[in-house]
Amino acid sequence: MALYSEKVMDHFRNPRNVGVIEDADAVGEVGNAKCGDIMKIYLKIDNDVITDVKFETFGCGSAIASASMATELIKGKPLSEALELTNRAVVEALDGLPTHKIHCSVLAEEVIKAALKDYYDRNGIAYDPAMFPDDHDCENCELH
Repeated sequence: MALYSEKVMDHFRNPRNVGVIEDADAVGEVGNAKCGDIMKIYLKIDNDVITDVKFETFGCGSAIASASMATELIKGKPLSEALELTNRAVVEALDGLPTHKIHCSVLAEEVIKAALKDYYDRNGIAYDPAMFPDDHDCENCELH
Protein backbone atom coordinates (compact mmCIF):
# COMPACT_ATOMS: atom_id res chain seq x y z
CA MET A 1 0.00 0.00 0.00
CA ALA A 2 1.22 3.49 -0.82
CA LEU A 3 2.23 5.72 2.08
CA TYR A 4 0.20 8.63 0.68
CA SER A 5 -3.20 8.68 -0.99
CA GLU A 6 -3.70 9.99 -4.50
CA LYS A 7 -5.46 13.05 -3.04
CA VAL A 8 -2.49 13.86 -0.82
CA MET A 9 -0.16 13.52 -3.78
CA ASP A 10 -2.42 15.65 -5.98
CA HIS A 11 -2.64 18.47 -3.39
CA PHE A 12 1.13 18.26 -2.88
CA ARG A 13 1.94 18.37 -6.60
CA ASN A 14 -0.84 20.82 -7.50
CA PRO A 15 -1.64 22.82 -4.37
CA ARG A 16 -4.74 24.98 -4.56
CA ASN A 17 -4.94 28.58 -3.38
CA VAL A 18 -1.20 29.19 -3.00
CA GLY A 19 -0.08 32.76 -2.55
CA VAL A 20 -0.66 35.96 -0.63
CA ILE A 21 -3.66 38.25 -0.39
CA GLU A 22 -2.09 41.70 0.06
CA ASP A 23 -5.24 43.33 1.45
CA ALA A 24 -6.41 40.33 3.48
CA ASP A 25 -9.14 40.82 6.06
CA ALA A 26 -7.45 38.22 8.26
CA VAL A 27 -4.07 36.50 8.51
CA GLY A 28 -3.09 33.52 10.59
CA GLU A 29 0.29 31.91 11.09
CA VAL A 30 1.23 28.81 13.05
CA GLY A 31 4.30 26.65 13.25
CA ASN A 32 5.76 23.69 15.02
CA ALA A 33 9.35 23.86 16.20
CA LYS A 34 9.72 20.08 16.42
CA CYS A 35 8.86 19.33 12.79
CA GLY A 36 9.74 22.73 11.31
CA ASP A 37 6.43 23.19 9.47
CA ILE A 38 5.09 26.74 9.19
CA MET A 39 1.71 27.67 7.71
CA LYS A 40 0.34 31.11 6.91
CA ILE A 41 -3.16 31.76 5.62
CA TYR A 42 -4.84 34.87 4.25
CA LEU A 43 -8.61 35.39 4.16
CA LYS A 44 -10.90 37.78 2.32
CA ILE A 45 -14.24 37.96 4.08
CA ASP A 46 -17.48 39.54 2.92
CA ASN A 47 -20.68 39.41 4.98
CA ASP A 48 -19.18 36.69 7.23
CA VAL A 49 -18.34 34.48 4.23
CA ILE A 50 -14.81 33.55 3.15
CA THR A 51 -14.72 34.80 -0.42
CA ASP A 52 -11.03 34.11 -1.05
CA VAL A 53 -8.25 32.26 0.71
CA LYS A 54 -4.54 31.85 0.00
CA PHE A 55 -1.78 30.08 1.88
CA GLU A 56 1.96 29.75 2.16
CA THR A 57 3.50 26.67 3.75
CA PHE A 58 7.06 25.84 4.58
CA GLY A 59 7.11 22.13 5.26
CA CYS A 60 6.76 18.61 4.00
CA GLY A 61 4.37 17.33 1.35
CA SER A 62 1.77 16.42 3.98
CA ALA A 63 1.85 19.98 5.34
CA ILE A 64 1.37 21.43 1.85
CA ALA A 65 -1.43 18.98 1.05
CA SER A 66 -3.16 19.64 4.39
CA ALA A 67 -3.06 23.41 3.92
CA SER A 68 -4.23 23.12 0.32
CA MET A 69 -7.16 20.88 1.25
CA ALA A 70 -8.10 23.05 4.21
CA THR A 71 -8.35 26.11 1.97
CA GLU A 72 -10.61 24.20 -0.39
CA LEU A 73 -12.83 23.13 2.51
CA ILE A 74 -13.39 26.69 3.80
CA LYS A 75 -13.53 28.73 0.59
CA GLY A 76 -17.03 30.11 0.08
CA LYS A 77 -18.11 29.03 3.56
CA PRO A 78 -19.52 31.14 6.39
CA LEU A 79 -17.08 31.89 9.21
CA SER A 80 -19.11 29.68 11.55
CA GLU A 81 -18.50 26.66 9.30
CA ALA A 82 -14.82 27.44 8.85
CA LEU A 83 -14.45 27.64 12.61
CA GLU A 84 -15.83 24.11 12.92
CA LEU A 85 -13.28 22.60 10.51
CA THR A 86 -11.31 19.89 12.30
CA ASN A 87 -8.07 18.18 11.47
CA ARG A 88 -10.11 14.97 11.14
CA ALA A 89 -12.12 16.56 8.31
CA VAL A 90 -8.88 17.54 6.55
CA VAL A 91 -7.47 14.01 6.92
CA GLU A 92 -10.71 12.45 5.67
CA ALA A 93 -10.86 14.81 2.69
CA LEU A 94 -7.30 13.75 1.82
CA ASP A 95 -8.25 10.06 2.13
CA GLY A 96 -5.92 9.71 5.09
CA LEU A 97 -2.46 10.66 6.30
CA PRO A 98 0.18 8.45 7.89
CA THR A 99 0.00 8.56 11.69
CA HIS A 100 3.32 10.40 11.96
CA LYS A 101 1.95 13.15 9.67
CA ILE A 102 -1.32 13.86 11.51
CA HIS A 103 0.31 16.96 13.02
CA CYS A 104 0.16 18.54 9.55
CA SER A 105 -3.63 18.40 9.58
CA VAL A 106 -3.61 19.84 13.11
CA LEU A 107 -1.58 22.80 11.88
CA ALA A 108 -4.07 23.32 9.03
CA GLU A 109 -6.93 23.45 11.54
CA GLU A 110 -4.98 25.78 13.81
CA VAL A 111 -3.94 28.22 11.07
CA ILE A 112 -7.58 28.71 10.06
CA LYS A 113 -8.54 29.35 13.68
CA ALA A 114 -5.62 31.77 14.04
CA ALA A 115 -6.85 33.72 11.01
CA LEU A 116 -10.42 33.78 12.28
CA LYS A 117 -9.21 35.01 15.68
CA ASP A 118 -7.27 37.73 13.87
CA TYR A 119 -10.43 38.73 12.02
CA TYR A 120 -12.49 38.87 15.22
CA ASP A 121 -9.76 40.88 16.98
CA ARG A 122 -9.38 43.35 14.08
CA ASN A 123 -13.11 43.95 13.98
CA GLY A 124 -13.84 43.98 17.71
CA ILE A 125 -16.06 40.90 17.47
CA ALA A 126 -16.56 39.15 20.81
CA TYR A 127 -15.72 35.45 21.03
CA ASP A 128 -15.10 32.72 23.54
CA PRO A 129 -11.30 32.45 24.01
CA ALA A 130 -11.71 28.67 24.42
CA MET A 131 -12.48 28.55 20.67
CA PHE A 132 -8.87 29.47 19.97
CA PRO A 133 -6.35 27.34 21.88
CA ASP A 134 -2.96 29.01 22.26
CA ASP A 135 -0.73 26.08 21.44
CA HIS A 136 -0.41 22.34 21.31
CA ASP A 137 2.21 19.64 21.69
CA CYS A 138 2.64 17.79 18.41
CA GLU A 139 4.13 14.83 20.23
CA ASN A 140 0.57 13.92 21.10
CA CYS A 141 -1.17 15.00 17.90
CA GLU A 142 -4.16 12.88 17.03
CA LEU A 143 -7.38 13.15 15.16
CA HIS A 144 -9.95 15.40 16.83
